[in-house]
Amino acid sequence: MQPRNMSMSGVVDLAAVKAAGEAKQKAEQARAEAARTGAPAGGAQLVFDVDEAGFQQDVLQRSTEVPVVIDFWAEWCEPCKQLGPLLERLATEYAGKFVLAKIDVDANQMLFQQFGVQGIPAVFAVVAGQPIPLFQGAAPEAQIRQVLDQLVQAAEQQFGIVGAPVDASAADEQPAEQPKPAGPYDALLEAAGTALDAGDLGGAIQAYKNVLSDDPANPEAKLGLAQAELLRRVQDLDPQAVRKEAADAPADVAAQIRAADLDLVGGHVEDAFGRLVDTVRRTAGEDREAARVRLLELFEVIGAEDPRVTAARTALARVLF
Repeated sequence: MQPRNMSMSGVVDLAAVKAAGEAKQKAEQARAEAARTGAPAGGAQLVFDVDEAGFQQDVLQRSTEVPVVIDFWAEWCEPCKQLGPLLERLATEYAGKFVLAKIDVDANQMLFQQFGVQGIPAVFAVVAGQPIPLFQGAAPEAQIRQVLDQLVQAAEQQFGIVGAPVDASAADEQPAEQPKPAGPYDALLEAAGTALDAGDLGGAIQAYKNVLSDDPANPEAKLGLAQAELLRRVQDLDPQAVRKEAADAPADVAAQIRAADLDLVGGHVEDAFGRLVDTVRRTAGEDREAARVRLLELFEVIGAEDPRVTAARTALARVLF
């Protein structure tokens, strides 16, 4: 039996969560200003040119945080001159739900060949490091919007990649210099953290839910709730029995999920992620979906910025595509 006062020590730095949330809020304010003016936000633009030298960082690495749409174009291509401005306008309108990378095929023949582009304009996406063909030619705007909506939805549902959507019109009404008043959550969050550390999982869960009912995007409450729910799932498990069951029955998805929970609580983050990615790879239907959803829940426990989450998202993309 696991002790009642289990903690997440060694897995996530709880003290850093509040600071991370404040940094995220500042970043979103900067992105809002970028959406309004078209200027860079923290060095990252919604629309940018990419070459072979910068492809790894600007596209592959960024695709673990936000869907990256790629526009293959050339100066001599007349349809490109119609499609390009439309994609740029939509990137601004979607305000951070995806970013647009523009690749000049004449200057980047290697990328052109690696993607297997047959003609231009050609539009691809990269999500969690994996390329996805979207469409070729100057498609109608309504069709492009539909494709982009499907891309954004798939990135969120399949991989938990949300990007950083902001309301550009709200940015016009409330400039970034005007800080949004903080909600009266400090006392609730402190009480929830104290309850979590003391093993009062029910009290911690309710306190975090109280915060999220008023502020659904609160990063500290989301992370705390994910941790408390994980601890409640494993508090009555027998670790030896769970691990033996998972080893004896690799096709038992529920057993693999329980073992992954224990892996994470024990600080074996890569093992937990790897177990569930392998389970997704081997299964289909409801079993696959159960393993994928639990993996996304464990991502919430660790935090989207953790490199172990980034690597696991990429691994998940490889087995799903």
